[in-house]
Amino acid sequence: MGGVNDESDIRGHRKTYVGAMPGRIINGLIQAKSKNPLVLLDEVDKMSSSFRGDPASAILEVLDSEQNSAFIDHYIEVPFDISECFFIATANSASSISSPLLDRMEIIEISSYTFSEKFYIAREYLWPKQLKEHGLDKETVKISDKAIKEIIDSYTKEAGVRKLDKMIASLMRKAAKKLLDKTSECVQFTERNIPKYLGARKYLGESISKTDEVGLVNGLAWTNFGGELMQIEAGIMDGKGDVKLTGNLGDVMKESANAAISFVRSIASNYNIPKNFYKNKDIHIHIPEGAVPKDGPSAGVALATAVVSALSNTPVKRDVAMTGEISLRGRDLAIGGLKEKAIAAYKSGVRTVLIPKDNVGDLDDVDESVRKAIKFIPCATANEVLELALRREEGPGLERV
Repeated sequence: MGGVNDESDIRGHRKTYVGAMPGRIINGLIQAKSKNPLVLLDEVDKMSSSFRGDPASAILEVLDSEQNSAFIDHYIEVPFDISECFFIATANSASSISSPLLDRMEIIEISSYTFSEKFYIAREYLWPKQLKEHGLDKETVKISDKAIKEIIDSYTKEAGVRKLDKMIASLMRKAAKKLLDKTSECVQFTERNIPKYLGARKYLGESISKTDEVGLVNGLAWTNFGGELMQIEAGIMDGKGDVKLTGNLGDVMKESANAAISFVRSIASNYNIPKNFYKNKDIHIHIPEGAVPKDGPSAGVALATAVVSALSNTPVKRDVAMTGEISLRGRDLAIGGLKEKAIAAYKSGVRTVLIPKDNVGDLDDVDESVRKAIKFIPCATANEVLELALRREEGPGLERV
């Protein structure tokens, strides 16, 4: 359905037109030679409307179980029952699909591959496939497991494996050239020589700080490429109470930051923070990689922790990461994408992740190896997050949990 902007593609053309033909739905039934086939509507979010009509409105009738028992194609001009067809639609993002059309669908979200899944897909499927396509064999071209992991970590950043497949194909072409030049009888790819063939590392990845720092918090973010560790920095300067937000933040994150600062004002006395800090202190919150837009309702507690740490001059534990939205009363609200965020924490060296209490059920989706390596602590309020994340001598530590 990608690029379809003509309603006639779905409903067909009337026979009065030259070159008239049935629409894609009826044509698909003719090809399948069945009245109840499986119909795949690929890239349904890429349709667009034009002066020729809105194909999304036609698809609406196709998918509506109350109407598709009498679907009318302009070519055949009689009602046709397509209610027995099983429709599956695919999309990269549901945001560009109209609400009435989404209402006719059952949404099944498929998360990105984990690191271990990508590794086994590359080793067991992609590598043999590319060997065959390039006319090579496993005796003359070899790759180590560490080399595959290096490619995944440093040369790809995606939810699927398309880029990974391209990187492996690039290695194959270079191996074939070496074999044809007779400079080597066998090509061995290792972790050390991968940069020689693929160039310098494209993605260095985030890692946790080496020491506990004041005003530096490990937040977790979900992106279209999977999860990412997002280091949030807060700085306090003498001033007149201005709040500066930098790092290309979206409207939702800006509102989260304002809510976090309001919450900090309500608990200032608990952390020996002057009550009038909002009058004589400027607060600067920054999230690095300013060229990358950032938005989403899951950074509230991390923003509040960074501000409290900076105002009270209390270090944040370096191996603790957190995710969760904050309310004005300090509730730790549920978030999405916990599976991807947990993988990002695991890869970055985090050993404790503070999650909203309402997200405990989502831990079933997290890879078993990640669950074993990381301690997940559910928190109902931002106060619990602060007590666990800040390194205070008088406060409870993670050892008590």
